[in-house]
Amino acid sequence: MAASLRHLAEKEFPLRDGVHYLNHAAVAPWPRRTSEAVCRFARENAAQGALDYAAWLSVEAQLRTQLRELLNAPSAEDIALLKNTSEALSVVAHGLDWHAGDNVVISDQEFPSNRIVWESLSTYGVEVRKVALSGAATPEETMIGACDHRTRLLAISSVQYATGLRSDLERLGRHCQERSILFCVDAIQSLGAIPMDVQASCADFVMADGHKWLLGPEGLAVFYCRAALRDQLTLHQYGWHMVEECGDYDRSDWTTACSARRFECGSPNMVAVHALNASLTLLLETGLQTISSQVLKNTQYLIDKLDDIPGMKLVSPRRDEQRAGIVSFRVTDLDTAGLYRHLSRRGVVCALRSNALRLSPHFYTSRQTMDAAVELVQSYVSAS
Repeated sequence: MAASLRHLAEKEFPLRDGVHYLNHAAVAPWPRRTSEAVCRFARENAAQGALDYAAWLSVEAQLRTQLRELLNAPSAEDIALLKNTSEALSVVAHGLDWHAGDNVVISDQEFPSNRIVWESLSTYGVEVRKVALSGAATPEETMIGACDHRTRLLAISSVQYATGLRSDLERLGRHCQERSILFCVDAIQSLGAIPMDVQASCADFVMADGHKWLLGPEGLAVFYCRAALRDQLTLHQYGWHMVEECGDYDRSDWTTACSARRFECGSPNMVAVHALNASLTLLLETGLQTISSQVLKNTQYLIDKLDDIPGMKLVSPRRDEQRAGIVSFRVTDLDTAGLYRHLSRRGVVCALRSNALRLSPHFYTSRQTMDAAVELVQSYVSAS
């Protein structure tokens, strides 16, 4: 890691001694600046309440601009701030006008949020086609091959939560655009780690929580909806915040906001707004290309080190273009759950997913942290 990134890591991520953090695919630690922003907000609220609410709104507006930049969305008006990825997926799934016989194409590796919501459409006669990706030479072609003239929407995670497989969103998006199929991307496992371009990928809908690679809090997510499609999503939540004139409380007539704010029915989560705003200043100052390059270097470093362990079976892809921040693996004839407990008791923060151990370093993760985890894996394997 370059000296400048090492200095940034030491300054912004003061993790206590003995904590080896490799779980950004679950919940990330906050940068120092984010913790400080939340403390300032709390002190201000305790001392004067909402006296400077106008300033809070300016932070909210800045956050929308930051998210627009991260996604390369055409406008900040395309950005909605929702509670989580699941809510955004539900806005899409239960906002579209479905007909019996329509189908949705997803992969068989999706996190439950990006599966259950589509399965819930069975009451409308909608078929969900789960495409097996394991062993596919070109997962994108396999997904495309499952589409037909009744496919209304293709939904995919930009990076699969358990295997770490990264999709070629531009390839999938072009196909969907050519066939008039809606394209929905759950970007929670890539946004903040790998550059995302909603225009280049022809994405119609993109959603992602802030608490993973964006280094923010739980309880706040971005939802991008292509402007031309906003009117096509029937709303099921209403309130003061989603109307065009949301500050005019005395009006008896109202119209739905023209912007993506129409999907936000009530008061914003201002604590989370301040937190995520601070986290995104770090990501944008560092640069997504720099971050992406370092994330891929870190996952390659882990793979190279793990390859020296007898019986190690990599679950994640090896090719750079199919890989992001997740390294999942098993060891032949070894109890993976036991290995997970062994690492967890010794300060390695990681995850157990689909009977594989998942390590997920971010750009600031040091080689010392990764070495500590691999050494503990080696010691467990040697003792087993």
